[in-house]
Amino acid sequence: MIQLSRLEGFFWVARTGGYARAARAFPYPITQPAVHQQVRKLERELETPLFERVAKDRVRLTPTGRHLFDFVAPFYEGLPALVRSLRGAEHGGEIHIHAASLLLRDLMPAWVKRLRHRCPQAEVHLREAQTLDPHALGRGEADLVISHLPDLPPEYASMDVGMLHGYVVVPRGHRLAARKRVGLRDLSGETFISYSPGLLPERLQMRALADAGVEPASTISAGTAQTILAFVEAGLGVSALATVDPAGPRRQGVVALRLAGKRFDFKVHAAWRKHAPANPALEAALATAPKP
Repeated sequence: MIQLSRLEGFFWVARTGGYARAARAFPYPITQPAVHQQVRKLERELETPLFERVAKDRVRLTPTGRHLFDFVAPFYEGLPALVRSLRGAEHGGEIHIHAASLLLRDLMPAWVKRLRHRCPQAEVHLREAQTLDPHALGRGEADLVISHLPDLPPEYASMDVGMLHGYVVVPRGHRLAARKRVGLRDLSGETFISYSPGLLPERLQMRALADAGVEPASTISAGTAQTILAFVEAGLGVSALATVDPAGPRRQGVVALRLAGKRFDFKVHAAWRKHAPANPALEAALATAPKP
């Protein structure tokens, strides 16, 4: 028989691609040598290698290892959600939701109100996530991820819950402020205030500017939409933001100008694991989701 503790070490090494990363990802303290020993003992029990080393600190699954991982992964990925479901069985369940700050502010209050009306005893935990990773669902860190998620892996389901509308934001008194609509090309030569590098909104901003052939004179980066608006209000530059509010971003001293063209509108998706354990809070969240 295979010891389950050794399967756990195998799972985390396979999930993270290395022994040091696996030790850091474990749900409880464990050392890298201990993880390595778990895998080595499992390989001896099975009399076959499960990993091959591809770099100093990185390994990948052998064909046999891949077969084993496909079998054990659903159990370990679903375990955190199952534990939350069992703990919450008497009080309506528990749900962990990851979303960007602008969606937490503009989309979630009314949604959570409907959720709590339908499932009053549900425990709702909202996390502002700068980088939205759908695999937080697979790792058991989230039950629902809300973002622009056009290319989800097949193990996740999704539904449309809103639309992000594209706007240019400029300071009052700016040369573009009197217009009703603008294009990104109108921003050529301006200082552009972007989201922090590496975030999905920043990648969308930069891709849109590149597609329009726009080269900013310089760039300032900020972490949130509210910080970007504050910088625009201070006259430090201009920006392009997406918001679920069809009227656009609102801040005194800032003018929001609708970007022409549907290519600046992005669907907002809610994603969850297809085979997640039964959870009344998740079911209530899906039943009360906004209808865009």
